[in-house]
Amino acid sequence: MSKNILTRGHSRALTRHHKIAAAGVAALGAAAIGFSAVPSTASTNTTSEAATVPTAKVAYSTEQIKDVKGTVTDQLAGATVKAEQIAAKKQAEAKAKAAVAAKKAAAAKKAEQARQAKEAASRAAERAEVKQAAPKSYPNTLDGWIRESLSIMKKHGIPGSYEGIHRNIMRESSGNPKAINLWDINAQNGIPSKGLLQVIPPTFKAYHVPGTSWNIYDPVANITAACNYAADRYGTMDNVDSAY
Repeated sequence: MSKNILTRGHSRALTRHHKIAAAGVAALGAAAIGFSAVPSTASTNTTSEAATVPTAKVAYSTEQIKDVKGTVTDQLAGATVKAEQIAAKKQAEAKAKAAVAAKKAAAAKKAEQARQAKEAASRAAERAEVKQAAPKSYPNTLDGWIRESLSIMKKHGIPGSYEGIHRNIMRESSGNPKAINLWDINAQNGIPSKGLLQVIPPTFKAYHVPGTSWNIYDPVANITAACNYAADRYGTMDNVDSAY
């Protein structure tokens, strides 16, 4: 029994060593077969091919990077030009809008000036009409009567001066518009002289000036008619120094 146990244990130990040895031999044999199958120039070719292929790949990769860089640069340049074109277009549009706005503002200003000028002219015309419609007023005095008569005489081209009229009035009536002569030859003939400048009714009627009263005692009408008569007969009231 003990012999068999020892024999079995030894047999197992030998069998393990044998397996290890067999494995080593097999590996060495495979390596030998591999080396013997490769030609003697294989290492040189392999080395050359290995050196050549990476070099070609590196060169190709460099060209690709250059192309990509150029493409990116071109794209950036194109984008810059496009942005500049857009900015220039916007600037031109802004200038055009500003020009249109300025033109409209100028037209509006011109229209406003024309409107104001028209309104000013209209107001001036209205004032002129009002001024013309409203006759100048004179005081109800001898000074006012003479000045109003001179204004009417001027419109009708009748000569005469303030001094000449005033001087003859003071001699004829002393400035009394209701004065009447009841003793001279005209009174004896039934046509007495009346008013500031002592005008007889036929003379007053013949030399009455339009725009004045038909009342012979009206101061302005009396002065104007008398001056019209004096201008026709003596050239002007200024030339009269006595009864006329």
